[in-house]
Amino acid sequence: MSPMELEESSRAGSKRRARNLVFAACALVLLASTPSLAEDGDYDPQRAGHPLRIAAYVVHPVGFALDWLFFRPAYWIGSHQPFRAIFGRTEAD
Repeated sequence: MSPMELEESSRAGSKRRARNLVFAACALVLLASTPSLAEDGDYDPQRAGHPLRIAAYVVHPVGFALDWLFFRPAYWIGSHQPFRAIFGRTEAD
């Protein structure tokens, strides 16, 4: 490579880095300016100690695991042929 080509390549790399830096800064500002989705408030011992809340702490992870490991894949499989016809799914389902 000639010295001229190396200099042009270096400039292109510098422009690419600058563009990536500007993009990352914009993304950071955007993410930092969005409101938090999980603003729960203060801890309420009366709600947290309720027997159904305690049961939910145990049951929720089980339901979440069943949803992601069994029900979602089953729904996906059932939405493709030939299983779609076997299970009687229509376009409205």
